[in-house]
Amino acid sequence: MRTEICNSGLRETKRWLRPWISSAASVLLVAGLTMLVDAPAIAQEPEKVETPEAGSGQGLPTRPPPAADRSEQDQAAAQTETHPEEKNKKKRSKLDGLVLAPLPISSPAIGSGIVPVVAYIFPFSPKDKVSPPSTVGVAGLITNNGSRGFVVGAQLFLKENRYQITTGFVHGNVDYNIYGNGAASNVKLPLEQSGEAFFGEVLRRIGWKFFAGPRFLTGRSVLTVAPNSATTVPIPPDLGLHTNVTSIGARLTRDTRPNHFYPTGGTFFTFTSDFFSQALGSKYSFQSYKTAFDKFWSLSPNQVLAYDANFCGTAGEPPFYGNCIYGTNNELRGYTAGRYFTRYTLATQLEYRLVLPCRFGLVAFGGVGGVIPGGSQLLQKVQSSRLLPSGGGGLRFQLSKKYHVNLRADIAQGVDGHTFAMGIGEAF
Repeated sequence: MRTEICNSGLRETKRWLRPWISSAASVLLVAGLTMLVDAPAIAQEPEKVETPEAGSGQGLPTRPPPAADRSEQDQAAAQTETHPEEKNKKKRSKLDGLVLAPLPISSPAIGSGIVPVVAYIFPFSPKDKVSPPSTVGVAGLITNNGSRGFVVGAQLFLKENRYQITTGFVHGNVDYNIYGNGAASNVKLPLEQSGEAFFGEVLRRIGWKFFAGPRFLTGRSVLTVAPNSATTVPIPPDLGLHTNVTSIGARLTRDTRPNHFYPTGGTFFTFTSDFFSQALGSKYSFQSYKTAFDKFWSLSPNQVLAYDANFCGTAGEPPFYGNCIYGTNNELRGYTAGRYFTRYTLATQLEYRLVLPCRFGLVAFGGVGGVIPGGSQLLQKVQSSRLLPSGGGGLRFQLSKKYHVNLRADIAQGVDGHTFAMGIGEAF
């Protein structure tokens, strides 16, 4: 019956899925590996047969034990008796929180390869029915241009959602390209940056679903230029030197979403400020500010409309990679990371999400954003700014039915070209 329902639903949506088949072959591979149905066995209680006690007389039934004794016997039997159905339910409950995804990657910035992801979603305390589920995970990076790395992270919700702790560590080397300006906007300078970084954040609920708390970031890296023939792209400073960056900051957030993996309603607001200072051991002194606002509407049980707006700004004297990098945080898909390093970015977008049968889903999105360079005059900033719209669509597949965690595959078109990206969870 389950197969007939899925086949019927797929036939109805065949004309929608056809354009995405070629670009989402890897999604279907993961779907085939994870769509395993575990049918629980139905347990039956063994029939209880009473036998006469020794010396009580032939053929005479024994006197039933008192009610209190029978209750104790039933409890003991219930504790020692194993129900296959209950065992299967517990096993499935644990597996529902496991997320496995070998994500292919093809980026003009860092090449083609794979990003293996292993994550586990779980309630931090079984007695806590208020806190959202916590997540721990690890991800790697392997591409054909020599990029290698891994990241380990966790997001924990504690004490009936009174505290939220986020931490992560990343180590590796990334080979990527930066682009020139003006007539040299299509000329690439290949760079290799290696190092590691640690991040930690602790938030406490302060009322009205607001959370606030400190954050900390420290890292070190070495930046070198790969052999190339580019002569029109400015060479970044501090090449070949060990560079340390350290910051302390703060975050304010408010979250009314019923599910932060797949929101169907509510809002999400966040504001972060990070202060890098030489007094903390950082080579650079600068400030970074970011804010975002998301709103979600449930149009029907299978349809959601999502809105996102965000802003990034920097001040002081940051390194080029300390500026706002357009396209790295899904502000607007369709842009290659490394093309736009700028002091300010603005973006807003709208996304339509449709849940299909058999764990599949479709999305369509579009938006507009812009980059604004630094300068002493407001008129100079406005005249040098650039408008960057984008639009596209994507395919979804549920990796976890319990928490509605999706594998994401998106194709987007921007001003400079198109991008294809995969990830875990929604873009926002």
